[in-house]
Amino acid sequence: MFVLFAVLGLVLEHDKTDLFHLDRCHSNHNPPLDLGYAPYMGDHLLTPKTYWRYLGFYFDRKLLFTEHVQYYATKSFSTIQAMGMLGNSMQGLPPLEKRLLYHACFLPIATYGFRLWFFKGAKNKTAFKILTQMQRKAALWITGAFCTSPTGGTEALAGLISVHLHLRKLADRANLRITTFSDTHPIQLLLSEDYVKQAEAHHCSVSNMAPALRDKVHGTIMEIENHHHELMEVFEPCVPENCPGFRLMDHFAAQVSFSNFKINMENEVLSVTNWKIELDALIDELKEDEHAAYCGTDASLPANVQHQAASAYLIYRQGDVVHQARYIAGRVTTPDAELYAIRAAIVKACSLPNVDNITLFTDSIASVRRAVNPSVHSGQGHSLAVCCALKQWLANGGHSVTFVMVHSQFEWGPHHKTHKFVRDLSAADAWQHLLIPFVRRLQLPAWTHGLPCSRARIPGPQLPVAPEPQQRYHTADLRLGQVLAR
Repeated sequence: MFVLFAVLGLVLEHDKTDLFHLDRCHSNHNPPLDLGYAPYMGDHLLTPKTYWRYLGFYFDRKLLFTEHVQYYATKSFSTIQAMGMLGNSMQGLPPLEKRLLYHACFLPIATYGFRLWFFKGAKNKTAFKILTQMQRKAALWITGAFCTSPTGGTEALAGLISVHLHLRKLADRANLRITTFSDTHPIQLLLSEDYVKQAEAHHCSVSNMAPALRDKVHGTIMEIENHHHELMEVFEPCVPENCPGFRLMDHFAAQVSFSNFKINMENEVLSVTNWKIELDALIDELKEDEHAAYCGTDASLPANVQHQAASAYLIYRQGDVVHQARYIAGRVTTPDAELYAIRAAIVKACSLPNVDNITLFTDSIASVRRAVNPSVHSGQGHSLAVCCALKQWLANGGHSVTFVMVHSQFEWGPHHKTHKFVRDLSAADAWQHLLIPFVRRLQLPAWTHGLPCSRARIPGPQLPVAPEPQQRYHTADLRLGQVLAR
């Protein structure tokens, strides 16, 4: 190696050169080496190290990573021991804050680099034993239990799940997070041709492996390959609308405004009353403007987990409803269902003629901010459709859009009507059409994309959309058919 680099005109400094021998031999035999170059020759041989540290990872000769786990588990345990100083002379920290410290400060240290040794087929029994001992110490510290207390019971009282379950959860999330990487990310290049996207596959990628070899190879890349299909939602990390300088808020920040309700804790009733007065004045102003459209959006999640969420919106002009719709949102979280309703309302309102001002009333201001954020997040397809529709609409000049926060507890105006409109789907004769077995029997050919199996989003309806170019984002949306529209 030294001669090869010398021919190329490069010099290898011995004090900056590391040589490590990986061996499958079951014995620990690690003899010294005669390199033939001073000072490692003759009687002064080079004695290989048992472990090799690189970028904070500790490699052993058999790639079992026992030393790596032992080092970071000991580091976490030392941190736990030092936490005793956070108390005072009267009492220590309460158990809830101890548990928060453990999750925030200790677990990330103990699980650093766990993807090196935690995958299907890995020999990690010793690593689990070390981490279990570390978590037992933490559970005893959190609960203040006796040292003879059983591990499982102490962890249950402390609210800690088993180490292997926690690592399995982190690994599952990491397997699905690969879809948020750019098309040319190095990990993408190592996957099969189905997941390489636009980049050229590496010569050592899974796509170049023989089928028989794929069954024998174990590792993080193979685990990602086997679980990659579980995530069906499409993400666009390198979409043009997400490039700095081309985002919606980069060009039209002055035309997009947010009106959030801030409650005064000293006089809650007065602050709510004043906010309702401001909302009533805003509605009166919008009713008199013939070029204004205002919308109410809301979502409803059923108590029965076998049912799906529903999203709805009402669009008003001069006090009259000009369009209304309710959609299946799938088995999603509340923010995703709210984002779905906001997307549907904005895209439809932008397509209405002679509209210069759009005002949207919602009870989720966080979902509104996600709607104008084209970065990678759950429901990015909705956000991209909103950004694309608003870009075209706001570019005409003189247009503006306002998002107003209205709590559902206010039972106020257009938002409350939308709330009742979407809640009407909770009737037995309506919800039966949202049962998952019924939806699966539809067998619509438009079922193309959804969400991770862990959240089991069922594809939903095609929404009313503005003209191109946001048509290309529909593949990430829900496609089932409209439920009780109009």
